[in-house]
Amino acid sequence: MANWKGIVGNSYSFSDFDSYCHELQWNAWRPSFIVLHNTAVPSLAQRPNGFTRQHINNLVGFYRDKQGWKAGPHLFIDDKQIWVFTPLTLSGTHSPSWNKVALGIEMLGDYEREPFDKGRGLKVRQNTVAAIATLSAILGLEPYTLRLHREDALTTHACPGKHVRKLEIIQEVQDLMVQRHAGEHPIKPVP
Repeated sequence: MANWKGIVGNSYSFSDFDSYCHELQWNAWRPSFIVLHNTAVPSLAQRPNGFTRQHINNLVGFYRDKQGWKAGPHLFIDDKQIWVFTPLTLSGTHSPSWNKVALGIEMLGDYEREPFDKGRGLKVRQNTVAAIATLSAILGLEPYTLRLHREDALTTHACPGKHVRKLEIIQEVQDLMVQRHAGEHPIKPVP
């Protein structure tokens, strides 16, 4: 597709992701909130070693060639790393109503069936919370503005799954922001 926005295609630990985000220039596009998704397919069981560079490259073919989209989600997060897919400073494609105004984060797993509070699911959760805390602090986003994909009125499925509880994620993000970014971003309680 001629208008494909490209990908970054790099993976980071949560601390390296924080450093990477602090180096970005947010001039062309600035998101208003973050939308959380899960892959469902593949599930954690289907990707026992998480995402690989080949998986990420295959996603280019899926989004660009099969779906005909100009971009995909911004991040793919597994239990080991945070992959930057669509450049964070450009709008992506991930949620019908919010593509132009929100960052999209895809978590590896089927959280309708797989646990999100233990084992590999917990590690995905921890990496996700770390990524959201970093992005919220840098962009001045309030954690309570987080949305789940299923909250989009134009979405027909329960993404990111029943085991992902929004208020728990928001609280964990707030707690981590206080711990890691004290003084950088005023935290307001959830209204």
